[in-house]
Amino acid sequence: MAGIHFQFADFKQLLRLNIGIADRLDENRAESFTILYCDFSKVQKVNISDTLSNTLRTSDTIANYKKDYFFVLPYTDKYGAEIVKKQLDEKYGVFLNSFLISYPVDGENADELVAVLQNSVKHFCKKNIDYLDILE
Repeated sequence: MAGIHFQFADFKQLLRLNIGIADRLDENRAESFTILYCDFSKVQKVNISDTLSNTLRTSDTIANYKKDYFFVLPYTDKYGAEIVKKQLDEKYGVFLNSFLISYPVDGENADELVAVLQNSVKHFCKKNIDYLDILE
């Protein structure tokens, strides 16, 4: 199975883990990983997990809150994450409302990344994901 699914409550910890790995292994501090947010409200729940397991790599991680999905894609820049997003659009046959941010370009820690993601999704996707504030 590709793409490891984590509990939503662990999302910030998952970001911290990826930051730690990136800081240890990525000396040039390029776009070490990208977070891809997708709104799956147009997709039937039964179709989601099979397609994700056939699209994502085993190093990719997933956390979701209802039909909002967050993918952490290690060693993937925004261009690469956009390719993954287009594959998902094609496989589901719908345009998924989405946004992506990268570490460390868009934030130096988990709190900064979450804040940038919230503001960007609110502005560009017209969706409120303030529920991320409850995470530690």
